[in-house]
Amino acid sequence: MPQIRPRTRPLFPPLFPPLLRPRSRSLLRPLAAAAALSLAALGALSPAHAADAGRPVTLIVPFAAGGGVDGMGRLLAERLRADMPQGVVVENKPGASGMLGAQAVLRSAPDGTTLLLGSAGETAINPLVFKGKMQYQPDKDLVPIALIARVPNVLVANPKLPVANVEQLVAYGRAHPDKLTYATSGVGNPQHLNGELLQSLAGIKMVHVPYKGASAQLVDVASGSVDLTFVSLAGALPFIQSGKVKPLAVTSAKRASFAPDIPAIAETAGLKDYALENWFGVFVAAGTPPAAQQKLADAINRALRDEKFVASIRDLGGEVQPMNQAEFSAFIKAQTGVFAKVVADGHITAEN
Repeated sequence: MPQIRPRTRPLFPPLFPPLLRPRSRSLLRPLAAAAALSLAALGALSPAHAADAGRPVTLIVPFAAGGGVDGMGRLLAERLRADMPQGVVVENKPGASGMLGAQAVLRSAPDGTTLLLGSAGETAINPLVFKGKMQYQPDKDLVPIALIARVPNVLVANPKLPVANVEQLVAYGRAHPDKLTYATSGVGNPQHLNGELLQSLAGIKMVHVPYKGASAQLVDVASGSVDLTFVSLAGALPFIQSGKVKPLAVTSAKRASFAPDIPAIAETAGLKDYALENWFGVFVAAGTPPAAQQKLADAINRALRDEKFVASIRDLGGEVQPMNQAEFSAFIKAQTGVFAKVVADGHITAEN
């Protein structure tokens, strides 16, 4: 690797060269005063207008490129460019269950030009499972701007598992305690909570098998190494269409508009209270001026009324549900209560 030598000359020359005569300096004083006034004017530019001044907007996606979350982020960025001519770029910052991306937003200037595409995990569930190990407090350090989509998971099974629906799955689980295995993409995420909620309400005991990605989960369910998995419909669809796995139900309270033939778990006798789904929304750092927040909320909600954009989100397995900031904040609070009960009942903890 080539070595970078330290710069031996200053990057910029001094404003007043040392050999400048005192008499010449006096001629530059009016220019220096004018420059100072210009700099003061730039400094007075409020953060709420920073985006208008031409700085590109960065949408941080706290997961790897190429996945469903990344696809949603890129769709949103493309649509927002219609309202933000200075440009919107997507930056992937995966790691630590989405928390590295959130921390990157919190380190940025709170001026409305750095956004987080946050999920239920790093904004609502992680504080429950990581607790004091977290380096930020979502309810204090992040400001909710707009909900983009609710994303129910679909429960799929190996085709050879002798069940055709959730009712039969529950009966099988009761007859074979600790035999059923279910895969998720990690401890403490919505998929894990889906399994814990099902066990709690159905009175069955399954074995949790955490993975690091949906592809591996589905491959192992298809091969029979694992019996079940909870995963987004977008991720599972190729496996469902090829017959490698069979869909049993979705995790939302009602059937999803993009998969009306797949029943909801809540349709099963004794499981009417089952409802737990992932969701994604836009957040900014606390301290972002209200005017900048409102501008972002308006632009995002215009996108959520765009039929083409909504159809694209639906293709990724998301249900668009526009909300204002107050409604989104109330939604997060209510969802956190749901997650908290599942985490407590399942005694779920995660390591940093």
